[in-house]
Amino acid sequence: MDLKDYIRPTTIIVIIAFLIIGLYALTEVNYFSYKNVAESNDVNASVIIIPSIGVFEKINNVSISQGVMYDTTSNIPTEGDTIIFGHRTLQGSPFLRLDALKKGDIVIIEWPGIGEINYTVKDSKIISPTNYLDLNESHETGDIHNQELLLVTCHPIGSTAERLIVTAQLNSTSYINETALEQNPQANWAWLITAGFLIFGLVISYFTPSNERKIILGVVIAITIVLIYFCIFPISSQIWADQLGWLNSLMGVN
Repeated sequence: MDLKDYIRPTTIIVIIAFLIIGLYALTEVNYFSYKNVAESNDVNASVIIIPSIGVFEKINNVSISQGVMYDTTSNIPTEGDTIIFGHRTLQGSPFLRLDALKKGDIVIIEWPGIGEINYTVKDSKIISPTNYLDLNESHETGDIHNQELLLVTCHPIGSTAERLIVTAQLNSTSYINETALEQNPQANWAWLITAGFLIFGLVISYFTPSNERKIILGVVIAITIVLIYFCIFPISSQIWADQLGWLNSLMGVN
């Protein structure tokens, strides 16, 4: 009996769909797992908290592929305008809902050596990726409150055609919240994504015709095993992002 006699075209499509979904799930699983490892080795990492859109992220100064990134060509908080970048899709999607911020919302940065810096959102705008961001420095303005935080991400979701920039005004500083620096609300996200993928796969397998169920189930279990492996043994998020660039381009996702 030929393979095509008991595997329908729709089943082949389902298998391909699982492989694509599994690959993107693997991207996020590896991201969150590696992030846990990187953050455990960096006890001095800064934190950005945006309560109104549920953002609680450690800040790195290496790459946007490793989460929320501080632009080292800008100024550190209280010494001038500060720029922070974050993805809207993939790599944790930290700035997915950045467009939901409105005037008056609070942005908090816990920065070791400086303290807790509180900003108030003043506006947001869409610009071209080639636009130049004009920055102030505190020694030029002479006023610590005449400083801004610029949160930058891609726009629209899934595209790099434009940039969304939310601007917040510095309004106060205080002692650093050591508890906030130690928190990691995303510690278990890799395992949750893995469990979610497995449950989803089992449900789809259940509704698959019995003569093809074992094939779908085998694919789901194989992908789940790979996800579990990367939960335990993640690789650098930057390496992963570089290797997966071709897929993102193919799918039109950024």
